[in-house]
Amino acid sequence: MAKTAIITGGSRGIGEAMSLKLGELGYNVVINYRSESSKALSDAIAEKVSKEYGVEALVVKADVSKYEDCEGLVKATVEKFGENIDVLINNAGITNNCNWIDITKEQYESVINTNLMSFLHMTHLVLPHMINHSDKANQCCIINTSSVGGLTGVINQADYCASKSGIIGLTRALALEFAGRGVRVNAIAPGMIMTDMLKGVNQDELNALASTIPQGFIGETADIAGAMEYLLKATYVTGQVISPNGGFVLQ
Repeated sequence: MAKTAIITGGSRGIGEAMSLKLGELGYNVVINYRSESSKALSDAIAEKVSKEYGVEALVVKADVSKYEDCEGLVKATVEKFGENIDVLINNAGITNNCNWIDITKEQYESVINTNLMSFLHMTHLVLPHMINHSDKANQCCIINTSSVGGLTGVINQADYCASKSGIIGLTRALALEFAGRGVRVNAIAPGMIMTDMLKGVNQDELNALASTIPQGFIGETADIAGAMEYLLKATYVTGQVISPNGGFVLQ
């Protein structure tokens, strides 16, 4: 019987790559999206997962910055796949790219609520569905998407960096709290990755960005999905932050 994985923000970029990798690894996948414009993308991923990997996929619209929407997401998962949830990928995230003088209260609250509070909401709701069936032999796994911005400062992204740093603290604390109950909690802190945001940048600018990375190139979403796969399989790893970033930030 296939295990069940929830991924927030699973319809685009890194989230899409992770959703497809979860299906490839044999998980039934619950793909969360927020805006109506992402529904068709989510449906396409769900169809691909089902056709190519023979697992089931459920698409659920929810604004995970809101606790009640997270409750609905978890309820839909349980109704479809049963009480046991094996994997939670907290991936939803946004950024403002705004200097701290001009940023509004609404803007930074939106980033904190989406990037950090959603992770608190989802872990609070999902962990009871993990500890009821997890043990050393049947581990459950939470993977939180942080960022190199959570490891170092980024100009005009103070709220983003605060949220991504908070995710690392949450990861470590929960890892310690639940290590003895069969639940591992880790984080991935991606560096510069070729997502939709960078695909519109001209080649000269991309070359300039790549020149700041010691390995000399910008990563792909598959690199982050690969890190997720490692953490899903690494049964002796918990409370860690893996940062695929080409050497841009060294921990």
